[in-house]
Amino acid sequence: MKKHQPTATALEDLRLPVKVKLAAAWTSFMFFYIYVDYLHLYKPGIIDDILAGIVFEFDTSQTFVVSALVLVGIPILMILLSMALPARASRTINLVVASLYIPVSAFNLVGGSWLYFLGLGVVLELIILAYILRSAWTWPRTAPSATTVTPVTNQDRGAPRAQQQA
Repeated sequence: MKKHQPTATALEDLRLPVKVKLAAAWTSFMFFYIYVDYLHLYKPGIIDDILAGIVFEFDTSQTFVVSALVLVGIPILMILLSMALPARASRTINLVVASLYIPVSAFNLVGGSWLYFLGLGVVLELIILAYILRSAWTWPRTAPSATTVTPVTNQDRGAPRAQQQA
């Protein structure tokens, strides 16, 4: 007698925690964010501008470099914070930071001459930011557990007021 064997096997699809999804999304965002800046260096004339002390329309000063480090550092920290913070705090900070990075990402299109390259980078970054916003916004909630024990006080038992004060 032959054993019944399934003809097709289904792929296992485990449900990932939201924190893991958010950390992965911020990691993906960072790859695009950094590589758009890196690959932009291949545009003719960019290195000459950098050597002359100009990036885009800004003078390369300590203020500019610190600002650039902050703009890159925040999403880098979001990878860690998405995993390390409690759920409520992680949800809130992900909603706020992803919302703030939409205009930051879109700024790459301002005055750009390589619109296919920059446009693709911005579109991909915005898709990831939208995913972060959706994941944080739709974070599953848990109902209070039936096994959660709450302490019972005299007030809960309905004891007369005189007994409660005694």
